[in-house]
Amino acid sequence: MILQALAAYYEKLAEMGKATRPGWCTAKVSYALNLTEKGELQGIIYRKKKEERGKKTVEVAVPITVPEMTTRSSGVSANFLCDNAKYMLGIDKENDEKSRKRAQECFEAAREKHLSILKNAQGKMAMAVKRFFENWNPEKALENPIIRDRLEELTDGGNLIFCMGIQEEAQKDEEIKSIWEKSYLEAESGDQGICLVTGKKGEIARIHRVIKGVPGAQSSGAALVSFNAPAFESYEKSQSYNAPVSKEAEFAYTTALNFLLSDREYSMQIGDTMVVFWAESGRDECRKVFWLSANPPKDNQKEIASLFEDIKEHKYINCDEEILDPKQKFYILGIAPNAARLSVRFFYQDSFGNILNNFSLHYQRMNMVKPSWEQREFLGIWSMLYETVNQKSKDKTPVPNMAAMVLRSIVSGGQYPQSLYLDTLMRIRAEQGEVNWGRASIIKAFLIQNYKWKEGEEYMALNEESKDTAYVLGRLFFALEAVQMEANPDIKATIRDRYFNSACTAPASVFPVLFRLKNSHMKKIERDKGSSKKYYEYLFTDITGKLDDIEFPAQLTLKEQGKFILGYYHQKQKKYEKREEK
Repeated sequence: MILQALAAYYEKLAEMGKATRPGWCTAKVSYALNLTEKGELQGIIYRKKKEERGKKTVEVAVPITVPEMTTRSSGVSANFLCDNAKYMLGIDKENDEKSRKRAQECFEAAREKHLSILKNAQGKMAMAVKRFFENWNPEKALENPIIRDRLEELTDGGNLIFCMGIQEEAQKDEEIKSIWEKSYLEAESGDQGICLVTGKKGEIARIHRVIKGVPGAQSSGAALVSFNAPAFESYEKSQSYNAPVSKEAEFAYTTALNFLLSDREYSMQIGDTMVVFWAESGRDECRKVFWLSANPPKDNQKEIASLFEDIKEHKYINCDEEILDPKQKFYILGIAPNAARLSVRFFYQDSFGNILNNFSLHYQRMNMVKPSWEQREFLGIWSMLYETVNQKSKDKTPVPNMAAMVLRSIVSGGQYPQSLYLDTLMRIRAEQGEVNWGRASIIKAFLIQNYKWKEGEEYMALNEESKDTAYVLGRLFFALEAVQMEANPDIKATIRDRYFNSACTAPASVFPVLFRLKNSHMKKIERDKGSSKKYYEYLFTDITGKLDDIEFPAQLTLKEQGKFILGYYHQKQKKYEKREEK
């Protein structure tokens, strides 16, 4: 299903001119070897560009369309017109005997391949490339000042291409392009079989091309489909003949997936998972809408609110003055690194409209009163996960696989992973009752969706009529804390720091102690701030009046602990609202 969806997406990309045709691929190129007509190296042209990544500006290799590159797992296998310094120049960063021998073998393989393919070529560019390989001596490479001055850069693992001046690149030369495509089509055919992706008979791909752009995977790329041990073989079929995919389909799905991963604007890394997504129509506007829904930027909050309002009213989806079909299929794929391979964390498909509607319902469940300084209306997926980790830790990566489970639960409208709720509770406890807008929103959404707490929709802000024991106890705890702070304005550690965790899990062991402390605080308030005493007396009378049983419960369940936290947060926000009104 995954390969079929990607192969179909490739066809859309090809129609729009965004994907390379068979025999070609997109590779990231760092430098160009500038040749004379005699094939002599006259300079190195820098091909990297500056790119903003977060707060940093980094230099990255430029993606260029080049002849299809081989999949290398081991051994020596040269590419045509685009490769690293070992193959193009016969040099390596390491200068020991073993490395020099390996680099020499790589260069000889590249020399043989280029001279074989271009043997009948007569054009200026082709002749320059042939002469270069005929005359270049890797053993004397370091004697060349051009190489010696740029040795560290050239051997950093980046790809090199050939050119004659800035504009004339070898892979763009019409004669060379024609020769390469003819050579590609005339390549020796392999085993024939029925393709599992297309259902048609064709040549089966023995090895599938690698996928690049997944953080944490090998820099040279990792395989989505591969077999490399006898344990995976059956019926004497080795490597990818185990799961027959035609070369045509293999090229299509790898090209499509590499295209999606290379587009940083509309791909997301959530935890250890790289998430890519695409629409059946192939339109980028659909990807933009999904990206905005999953990670609403601070400066697009009104736009997102308008989008979800249209979805709620069953209106057409509008993006950049383009009308999008809500009935078309939309695909979401989450992949994570696994040594030399990629693990599929999840794959989900549904209509575009259903996915956006599930996002809308999710944000409705997350709707929560917030501090006046909070500018966000919507808490994106990454921001949700951020609430479950230690804010002071250097590594703020959430638990592996939880990110994928959270995203899947949201887009499918299913239950949130239990770990999201538990980790949020654990983080609140670890920080002695630090309940912020994000954590309160997660708890409310979880209680509604997983515990079927229908009344939760009425708990966006303080519910003064609620008689839910756990919720009322949360309100009561903040009232006790507020009294302490009123009596001791300069206090550095409140009852929250010492008693919150116990009050949230075992109220009977803590509240009697807190009430004795409260009586002392009320006497001090009466002595120093008489007017405030009446307010707090009324507040305590109102809150305790909502408790049906005078006896405090011995323990609170996980569900009740969530309600306790909501009660605490809501009462706290109510106090801040009153201050703002004053």
